[in-house]
Amino acid sequence: MEKIAFTMQLHPGQKEEYKRRHDALWPELKSLLLNAGIRDYSIFLDENTNTLFGVLYRTADHTMDQLPAQDVMKRWWEYMAPLMATKPDNEPISEPLELVFHMD
Repeated sequence: MEKIAFTMQLHPGQKEEYKRRHDALWPELKSLLLNAGIRDYSIFLDENTNTLFGVLYRTADHTMDQLPAQDVMKRWWEYMAPLMATKPDNEPISEPLELVFHMD
C-alpha cells in the first residue's frame, strides 16, 4: 500500500455543509473509490485557512487515474463544486504533498 496526501481549498463558511455531504457519501461513490484501490481515506480541515488535508492509502494496482472519467465521480464533483475551489470541469483543485517525515 502507498500512502499519499494532498490539499484542497474549502470556501469560507462551508465546513458544516462539506461535512454533512461527506457524512452522507453516496454508496456508489464509496464503491467506486474502493474498486479503484483506495483505502483508509481521511480528510482534515485547518479552520484557520480553510485548507482541506486529505490522506489515503492506495493499492499497488490502483486505478485512481481513471476516476475523472467516471460518471459518479463527475456528479460528485459537480455536487461539491459550490463548496470548494475547483477546475473548470468541477474537479477539486488538489495539490500533492511531499512526505518529509514518517515514523512507524
